[in-house]
Amino acid sequence: MSGRPPFLWGVATAGHQVEGNNVNADIWLLEQVKGTRFAEPSGDACDSLHRWAEDLRIVQSLGLNCYRFSIEWSRIEPAEGAFSMAWLDHYARIAAACRDAGIAPVVTLSHFTSPRWFAAKGGWENPQAPALFARFADHAARRLAPFASHVVTFNEPNLPLMGRWASTPLSDPARAGLDAMLAQAAHDSGSERFAVWVYSRGEGAALINLLAGHRAARTAWKTQRADTPVGMSLALPDAQGVGDDSGIAAYRRFAEAPFFAAAREDDFIGVQTYGRMLIGATGVMPPPATAERTESGDEYYPQALGAAVAHAHEQTGRPVLVTENGIATADDRQRARYIPAALASLDAARAKGVPVLGYIHWSLMDNFEWRRGYAQHFGLVAVDRTSFRRTVKPSAHIYASEVRKRR
Repeated sequence: MSGRPPFLWGVATAGHQVEGNNVNADIWLLEQVKGTRFAEPSGDACDSLHRWAEDLRIVQSLGLNCYRFSIEWSRIEPAEGAFSMAWLDHYARIAAACRDAGIAPVVTLSHFTSPRWFAAKGGWENPQAPALFARFADHAARRLAPFASHVVTFNEPNLPLMGRWASTPLSDPARAGLDAMLAQAAHDSGSERFAVWVYSRGEGAALINLLAGHRAARTAWKTQRADTPVGMSLALPDAQGVGDDSGIAAYRRFAEAPFFAAAREDDFIGVQTYGRMLIGATGVMPPPATAERTESGDEYYPQALGAAVAHAHEQTGRPVLVTENGIATADDRQRARYIPAALASLDAARAKGVPVLGYIHWSLMDNFEWRRGYAQHFGLVAVDRTSFRRTVKPSAHIYASEVRKRR
């Protein structure tokens, strides 16, 4: 018999996007401030704070063996140095229930959100930030290490750099709007600054501190349990150069290289792919005019997954865990087509020898999609915004069928 662990077939959620009423988080404040750039507030979200057991039953009913979820730092440490055992116990119960159901819990420490107090102290611009994040990781590990299958320190920490590549930050009206929103949050917090990584420029000392925080959190977790695989997840479209003077090499140096260098020290690299990125001489190019589009306006391009997975492994030498892959669509038939095509591209990469640990679909359910509010639908499960009733979509059964074929 092989001692190799089973391939992980799962779904993902993120705390702020599904739990609801995450009132001590930096993003929650940004949703409320005057001049917010959020389409609507998160509010109750999917009420997974109270309905997480029901969500796990859906995961189990689909025959999946993995559930990725995040723990909310702002609940666990709502004020600096004040840690809540009750909230640590809450997340430990979710992880333990996963184990009892034969589901591997993949735990994310930071899925875009941080406590308000952390942002008001400068976020990742604060030299103390790595130590503060490591202290949080240590508390989390002391409670959750017996249960966690894998740990993801940061979700898509390269996203701000990708955003900078795609636009001119000093002249882009959207950037100006974000800066105004952050300034208002600083004013409302009584602080000089309110720094939120995902809405930052992602460079300089903040980037150095964030990567130091990743390493420190990994050490903190492994001090409690050395055999837990720890890594980070990166936003990795299938970047394709267009023309002989393409800027793809510069893009990779800017938005990928610092994170790949850090990932080479990890146990795995998390890959999150939603499509391809066409890069010409002057930057990102629009999709072909005839391309099929998703609900978010992106190109429908499921075959991007295999290429991104192969690239991540080639650059880091690490095994790959697909921590997110999916599609925003109100037409579930489009998702039903997308899933088999994306998995076929992953099969091709694995057949060429790329070590893949698992595939985790984004997302389990339609949820709060940050500044876009509830307008986009990534879920395998629909959620009624009033009753919170969950309705499994046909695409979920397509995914379950594809998993059964591969077991």
